[in-house]
Amino acid sequence: MIAACHHISKAYLEHVVLDDITFHLEKGEKAAIVGNNGAGKTTLLRIMVGEQAPDSGTVTYAKDVSVGYLAQNQDISSGRTIYEELLEVRRDLVAMEERLHVLEQEMQSGDASAIEAYTELQRRFSEENGYAFRGEITGILRGLGFTDEDRDKKIGILSGGQKTRVALGKLLLLKPDLIILDEPTNHLDIGSIRWLETYLSNYRGTVLIVSHDRYFLDRTVTRIIEIENTKVLVYNGNYSAYAERKKALREEEWKAFLNNQAQRRHQEEVIAKLRQFNREKSIKRAESREKMLDKMQQVNRPVTLRDDMHLVLTPCIRSGRDVLHVEDLSKSYDGRRLFSGVSFDVRRGEHVALIGDNGTGKTTILRILNQLTEPDAGYLRYGTNVHVGYYDQGHHVLNDENTVFEEISDAHPDMTNTEIRNLLASFLFTGEAVFKKIADLSGGEKGRVSLAKLMLSEANFLILDEPTNHLDLVSKEVLENALNSYEGTVLYVSHDRYFINHTASRILELTHQVLVSYSGNDSEEVPARYMGNYDYYLSKSAEVGSNLVQLAKASAGDEAVNPGTPAADSPAPASETAPVGVDAWKQQKEEQARARKLASDLAKCEERISLLEEKLRQLDEEMALPENCTDLAKLAALVNEKETLEPELAGLYEQWESLQS
Repeated sequence: MIAACHHISKAYLEHVVLDDITFHLEKGEKAAIVGNNGAGKTTLLRIMVGEQAPDSGTVTYAKDVSVGYLAQNQDISSGRTIYEELLEVRRDLVAMEERLHVLEQEMQSGDASAIEAYTELQRRFSEENGYAFRGEITGILRGLGFTDEDRDKKIGILSGGQKTRVALGKLLLLKPDLIILDEPTNHLDIGSIRWLETYLSNYRGTVLIVSHDRYFLDRTVTRIIEIENTKVLVYNGNYSAYAERKKALREEEWKAFLNNQAQRRHQEEVIAKLRQFNREKSIKRAESREKMLDKMQQVNRPVTLRDDMHLVLTPCIRSGRDVLHVEDLSKSYDGRRLFSGVSFDVRRGEHVALIGDNGTGKTTILRILNQLTEPDAGYLRYGTNVHVGYYDQGHHVLNDENTVFEEISDAHPDMTNTEIRNLLASFLFTGEAVFKKIADLSGGEKGRVSLAKLMLSEANFLILDEPTNHLDLVSKEVLENALNSYEGTVLYVSHDRYFINHTASRILELTHQVLVSYSGNDSEEVPARYMGNYDYYLSKSAEVGSNLVQLAKASAGDEAVNPGTPAADSPAPASETAPVGVDAWKQQKEEQARARKLASDLAKCEERISLLEEKLRQLDEEMALPENCTDLAKLAALVNEKETLEPELAGLYEQWESLQS
């Protein structure tokens, strides 16, 4: 056991947040704390790291355990650059490095005492990963989405999200025994989240995560700690296993409750009938049954949170078959091109997810579609009877000066006060909460108001920008169910891969300033088109990803390369179907072969790194044996072997980093 919470309780005035919370973490375990917004997850983390005191209970750690904590928001104050800020974490290695250079100069001048000092310091430097720590810093920065140009940016000019990523990078570089992360994926794009998944999955220490990213939890944790109704329950497995088990438990609870209610009603009906007979024996039998009923265990109604939120999306009218046609859209800001030549079509009934790294222009495309931003070039055309409903991730469509009630009544003046209150109640705004100002709402509350307005819009084409941001797990599931039963058309931007996996029928990826469609034709003639959810996209995108870079670079001048024009429902002429020519298709096959070779080289490199790391570990253990410490010849041989392997390992780290870039 590396850490444990014993009977933790916490209340704010009369509101109990945590009650008798008890669980423990084993060494090397990957666990997640889940629960609805306001359940007390962040409060529990703060208690665990000593930032808050519990009303009762204790937190204990194993001896000499180091703990690293990443809060949701970071305000790093520093005059250093991003790279210097991470380098400061390993100031000890920087100092060793500088001392080694000094000793090298002293040895060249013939100072015999410097040799012994150099040997000892070099051993310590190697053990502390000194030969690879700068490459490790670069790898972490790249993994977290910082470009090589970002390295020299000053901390003071960074956004809050960028500062949080820097803080995460520093924490990963420290490698504490226990990493505690509060919503670590909030400011990461999909590529960075995938990198973090791999990093944490392979991390040798213990990891405790609070996150609403269900796909991330599926791929990183093996234990779920659920906080519900101030209590805690622990489930083995990842998030999907927890969700299935939770669903089964809910069904069992409801079944037991309904059976109990049916049995009690049956007994009450029998008792009433016996009394109606009005005979001495029947009355005695009724009294006997009443005693039995009093002794019968009463099963309480299962307490559920947030299952009373109702979202039903109903199109006002059926649109035409062609919902949206976009052709050759281009957009630049301050001389920086976001994208060019973007063309795609959306058909009635499709659920299309638009994905891509941060800053590629996804939200800009949605704003252009909603005529909130003008494109530099290109045009778009909506089909017949298309009515658009727009969900803005910044909730700019909401009026901050309005109350929640006024926001609905202003948009729909035909609704009565009772109708508005009933609607808002279905989105968990009851009592005085309906008179809260929009400006005073949390991100999740604003999201629920936007969803309420979206439901009333009766649109048949929904355009959604990060609809799951700030929603808790139950609200996300409510939205997923609503979209899956929606008979209209949907186009949305999201980083939530679990949400994409459960709602998308086609994926558009904005990458290298062009748009690629994974949309249904897995044929040799059109090798860059695929249909499916996020998992299918993930399996297929690796096959064409390297070719996209080459195609983008091959474009002449500012001409767009758009290998991903989506397929129509019926076959199109060959000139329209094939996004690239025969030569480009052959080039793609060559690129795929190169990609396979790269993957093979990477696997071989990682295998060799693992072998060398294990060998060096064994050498360290042999050097520490008492019998070897007194055998100078054996010790010298072990040191020589280690000094031979360490440069090779350092070179392999550089090779691995180069292959990854």
